[in-house]
Amino acid sequence: MDSFKKFEVTEIKDNPFKLIGRDWMLITAGNIEKFNTMTASWGALGVLWNKNTSTVYVRPTRYTYKFLENNDYYTLSFFPEKYRSALNFCGANSGKDINKVKKTGLCPLKGEFGVYFNEARLVFECKKLFYSELAPERFIDKSLDEANYPNKDYHRMYIGEILNCLVKE
Repeated sequence: MDSFKKFEVTEIKDNPFKLIGRDWMLITAGNIEKFNTMTASWGALGVLWNKNTSTVYVRPTRYTYKFLENNDYYTLSFFPEKYRSALNFCGANSGKDINKVKKTGLCPLKGEFGVYFNEARLVFECKKLFYSELAPERFIDKSLDEANYPNKDYHRMYIGEILNCLVKE
């Protein structure tokens, strides 16, 4: 197994728009005995309430949703490009139906505050601080609702404090 070192989140050189929107991430919640992970390309990194935070969006129809609901922590794992097929697989398949770790060959690791993957190059361990539903009546631009929610399965937004930032050594 490769090793990770703690790194100050304020020292990260990655562009957050590329990191989340183009590179994608795995959102993982649960413990090493029972967890689920899903691919996401929507999210944010920033500062809120004088804390370094991440924001993730998960639909209630996703299997990961119940893990986020039942755990105080989640992780965000970012990978080198060579793991794109694993990210595609984790985004297209449900952990209810298939063992994503077995199918992708990713190696889960027990972190201080959650589960992340040995193959990741960057990891955020986060503690949930807040959640809220995206609601149709709150869309100012109604076309966003129409384009993104034909099934009316609105995301739940989670804001978490980034407790640890880990980088591959």
